Amino acid sequence: MGKSQKKRWSDLSRGQQAATVVSSVIQFGLLAAALWDIHHRPDDQVNGSKGAWTAAAFVNFIGPIAYFVFGRKRPAAT
Repeated sequence: MGKSQKKRWSDLSRGQQAATVVSSVIQFGLLAAALWDIHHRPDDQVNGSKGAWTAAAFVNFIGPIAYFVFGRKRPAAT
């Protein structure tokens, strides 16, 4: 097997470049939304530690989605 070389941006097709940009925008959008929500939500409305959720939010895609699904307490039904 030959030496593995990293692809450069110019080696990617237009479609691959577009997919990379779109997924990056989505990832940073999720991260920003999760961090904003974590730091603006009262402590009693977060399941667990805000510090742990902040760290978890930096795990690509999975962290912010996990926070929105599991990290926020739901309002009590009336």
